[in-house]
Amino acid sequence: MIECATLQSVELFAGAGGLALGVAKAGFNHVAVVDSDSASCETLRLNKRERIKYVRDWSIVDSDIRTIGFSGFRDVDLVSGGPPCQPFSQAGNRVGRNDPRDMFPQFIRAIRAIHPRAFIIENVNGLAGPSFWRYFTYLIHQLRFPEVQRAHREKWTEHRARLEELYTANKYEGLQYRVIEQSLNAADFGIGQRRNRVFIVGIRSDLGLGYSFPISTHSRATLWHDQWVSGEYWDRHHISKRSRPETPASIRFHLSKLQERPLLKPWNTVRDVINGLPNMGIGRKSHKVSNHFFNPGARSYDGHEGSSLDAPAKTIKAGRNGVPGGENMVRLDNGMVRYFSVRECARLQGFPDNWAFEGSWCSCMRQIGNAVPVTLGEVVARPLAEALRSVLDSGKKSL
Repeated sequence: MIECATLQSVELFAGAGGLALGVAKAGFNHVAVVDSDSASCETLRLNKRERIKYVRDWSIVDSDIRTIGFSGFRDVDLVSGGPPCQPFSQAGNRVGRNDPRDMFPQFIRAIRAIHPRAFIIENVNGLAGPSFWRYFTYLIHQLRFPEVQRAHREKWTEHRARLEELYTANKYEGLQYRVIEQSLNAADFGIGQRRNRVFIVGIRSDLGLGYSFPISTHSRATLWHDQWVSGEYWDRHHISKRSRPETPASIRFHLSKLQERPLLKPWNTVRDVINGLPNMGIGRKSHKVSNHFFNPGARSYDGHEGSSLDAPAKTIKAGRNGVPGGENMVRLDNGMVRYFSVRECARLQGFPDNWAFEGSWCSCMRQIGNAVPVTLGEVVARPLAEALRSVLDSGKKSL
């Protein structure tokens, strides 16, 4: 009997492990997990000590990627990671390639050194927006031809033009990747959070493999049907008819088109995701659920009213100078707001309850806000794992 091939991977800019965990659940075995943030690495090491599934087998490299040589990882199946988003994020300075935190050149250097069969990159939607479109297309071309480096004194625009000529001529015979990109909303895949992020996937051209991004499995329309047409949502949460909110005026117009329940699953709401966690109050702490405790000081103001219990959460953020003061909050049934607990935010990012976070509340929230939703990483990586395994397994059979 022929065993299935083992897929090996390297995770860069791992942070608290969201994408790394999702990629591992999809079928890849990380031979190295790299990050330079000490708090995030402490979180990874904590879970490794606790023998949590997947991370217990990872080699955690706490180092600046700029100091790492990648020759020891040559020809692994996958390199994945989310380079720092601050250069392109609405919450950052938005100076793009001029920001010293732009680590895309280092990711490309890793591809050039490792020659992986495939790669996955995640970043904020702003990277592919109008402000950075020219730089984004430049990055895509560099990922297609990672060995065609920028020459001494060559302007980046000149380098991009040279790469464009290689791409359109279609005659290059060196290391080359077929690269596609797409923006995905985490809520469309069962994550209880509206989080739009761009993913870039590349497959080495000599493999002849096909890949397509996953198709949405959940929808807002189905949630609206279950809330405002059938009432199934409120029934599931044991909310009596007299305690249910009135149908929002902004939704009434759409209800005539929702008499039949859509085929996709409903978006998961905050209430769905945090259901079952112990209640919190001032001075009350759960000793059974890690990272689940009340943090005082939440207040709402214009543009920062907190997330509704009965919709996916607003995007969980890290913030340029820490956790945003008026965000990462939930609006309760009585109209009051409070901060999400670390555990609640972890659930909203798809982390399992046994995945603990090391550090203060602000540090943990920053780690979670910077993470890739685990489920989103998994659904992007799974078809890639299946495609790569089919090639490797067929190679075994031919031996």
